[in-house]
Amino acid sequence: MSARSGGRLSLVDRDILRLAVPALGALVAEPLFLLADTAMVGHLGAEPLAGLGLASAILQTIIGLMVFLAYATTPAVARRLGAGDERGAVTAGIDGLWLALGLGAVLGVLGWLGAPWLVGAFGAPAEVAAEASAYLSISMAGLPAMLLVFAATGLLRGLQDTRTPLWVAGIGFAANIALNAVFIYGLGLGLAGSAIGTVVAQWAMVAVYLVVIRRHAARVGAGWRPHRAGLLRGAASGVWLFVRTLGLRAALLLATWSATALGPEELAAYQVVITLFSTLAFALDALAIAAQALIGRSLGAGDVTTVRAVLRRCVQWGVGSGLVLGLVVAASAWVLPLVFTSDADVRAMLPLSLVVLGVSAPLGGLVFVLDGVLIGAGDARYLAWTGLVNLAAYVPLALGAVWWSVAAELEASVALALVTAAFAIGYLAARAVTLSLRARGAGWMVTGAA
Repeated sequence: MSARSGGRLSLVDRDILRLAVPALGALVAEPLFLLADTAMVGHLGAEPLAGLGLASAILQTIIGLMVFLAYATTPAVARRLGAGDERGAVTAGIDGLWLALGLGAVLGVLGWLGAPWLVGAFGAPAEVAAEASAYLSISMAGLPAMLLVFAATGLLRGLQDTRTPLWVAGIGFAANIALNAVFIYGLGLGLAGSAIGTVVAQWAMVAVYLVVIRRHAARVGAGWRPHRAGLLRGAASGVWLFVRTLGLRAALLLATWSATALGPEELAAYQVVITLFSTLAFALDALAIAAQALIGRSLGAGDVTTVRAVLRRCVQWGVGSGLVLGLVVAASAWVLPLVFTSDADVRAMLPLSLVVLGVSAPLGGLVFVLDGVLIGAGDARYLAWTGLVNLAAYVPLALGAVWWSVAAELEASVALALVTAAFAIGYLAARAVTLSLRARGAGWMVTGAA
């Protein structure tokens, strides 16, 4: 390696760390809250825990489908920043906030009206369905806030600022845990109290973000009024990311359905597994966030050499980080269940599935990084179509895992591990193939401000 290329790589390393380390803190804050929330609810019993798992799957699906508000905003802002148009960058981000508010208001009302039907579609026992429906109905009041947080975070990431989201997320989720403890145990509201605490914390986070963004707008002279062209551009760029995320959320819902089909205790155990999976995903996504911001800025500046360096380095770190985290999860597979539930039957099901989860972590590191690289490049159409292909590959794996578990009358822990492997290994492997094929070429490296 030449001195010049070595210097460039060192600069890329510093840029990745500068963005990824704070992003890691912000990303981990949310799953850490979910872990704490799961632990608090888990000690209420198997039915509230299963209800949380079911409602969370639905709520996270709705929110996850709207993640394009962040993923479309980050590269749009970063490209303009790289091209030297900082005012245009902030303006694009503010248009994203208005789009988030409108979508959040509409989806919040529809979700509140449709909560019983959404829960009923899973065929859970009546007690579990009642818990899930109450949690979901209350949570809809915080849906506009969560989407505004997405858009605000995307704006700041595009401006190469991941420290502010770290502070907002850390303080917000810490307050969330405290509020949930008060509402769940102090006021005796149970699972409904968890939803109320979350809604309060989400709107407080929005207030902080608006103050920060107002300062950026004043600094560059950007207005707060929405621009029709900006809203349409944001919506158009988000359509393909919506389709991409639709495939991903459909896979997650299918995995939840698979666990539900095994029984309420298996569903309760699966809630612990998927919460830990989300924790690993958020941690590994820190590199993907750094890749989004750096790839977008570099393509905006026309610097393809740096684009390739960011890709190579993020992949190396993603796989390595996945290996380390996977080893930690696998090594603690017999200890972690004690943290999340007091139900002996649920505890007994978990260790084997957690080992499977640990084995899948390096594969997840590769997938999440490549996904972030292509999102940062704006290659959303490819992600959308291959997302549907990946889902098609996963469907027979998920259905086969349930069929085999029931037909062979497998032990509960083995059945749950089989369902976990179908998703955490089978589905991620399909994504790894389609993403790697694209990343090897140069068709996604389109330069310019748009």
